[in-house]
Amino acid sequence: MEKYNYTKTESTQIPESNTPYRSEKKIPAAILGILVGCFALNKFYLGYKKEAIIQLILNVVTLGVATIIPFIEGILYLFMSDKQFDDTYVYGKKGWL
Repeated sequence: MEKYNYTKTESTQIPESNTPYRSEKKIPAAILGILVGCFALNKFYLGYKKEAIIQLILNVVTLGVATIIPFIEGILYLFMSDKQFDDTYVYGKKGWL
């Protein structure tokens, strides 16, 4: 029967990755907000059901003028860093702008 020594050595340590942080939801949410914001698909995609329904109602009541809100949100998403987007909208659950 062999004994194994489980001490940490340099060869068993996990090297740190130098790849930049990438958000999985940023680009799809931005595209949905810019292209089909009238249907509040960016809100539904991010899991904000209450905000999406409010957005749909606003779009109907204002005859589509409120569609500017998801358009602006989509532009903001694109200019945020991936880490900031995830911290704010995915983990922080900030529903509006």
